[in-house]
Amino acid sequence: MRLLKKAISQIKEDIQTIYDKDPAARNLAEVIFCYPGLHALICHRICHKLNYWKIPFLPRLLSQISRFFTGIEIHPAATIGRRFFIDHGMGVVIGETTVIGDDVLIYQGVTLGGTGKETGKRHPTICDNVVIGAGAKVLGNIMIGSGARIGAGSVVIDSVPEHSTVIGVPGRVVQQKVYIDGQLHHNRIPDPITCELNRLKYEIVDLKEDFSKIKQQKENS
Repeated sequence: MRLLKKAISQIKEDIQTIYDKDPAARNLAEVIFCYPGLHALICHRICHKLNYWKIPFLPRLLSQISRFFTGIEIHPAATIGRRFFIDHGMGVVIGETTVIGDDVLIYQGVTLGGTGKETGKRHPTICDNVVIGAGAKVLGNIMIGSGARIGAGSVVIDSVPEHSTVIGVPGRVVQQKVYIDGQLHHNRIPDPITCELNRLKYEIVDLKEDFSKIKQQKENS
């Protein structure tokens, strides 16, 4: 009975988290019946408990049934914290040794995967309050620090410091200790390639001005 009460309490918290974080959620009934991320998470919490009790086969079977209906694949052994939210969700893959902290938000197409056929801890650890944008791939036994933001489409293969913003392929840290209302604003993430091109453009302008001055001095001499 105590275990059941705890499970119900956790499900209520998961429902409330989606309702609070998603402005598209009009009411709790909509969240309960229309959010595949919630359905996949509830199924995972059951599968994870069965896996913890070392019940064979059934956890994997249930997780694959959940994948069929939701498009979200979460290995039963993956550890997921409180108030986890998968927004939209289609195409999300979470590997066996993944560890996810509290208050993490991920979007569709995210992969938390390994890098080969190694054994042991081979999937990422995602600390608290991390946001991972659509289509991002976080691969290997790396750590994504608390409060980090991973831009859409990024491929992250190295650990990320706390409160950093990472974008690109491979992922590069472009901001640290920067807060914008605690949210990941995809349209405000700087592009390091564009920044470097702009820097080179200004250097060329300065060189042209210096060359013109030198040329004028020679003509006057």
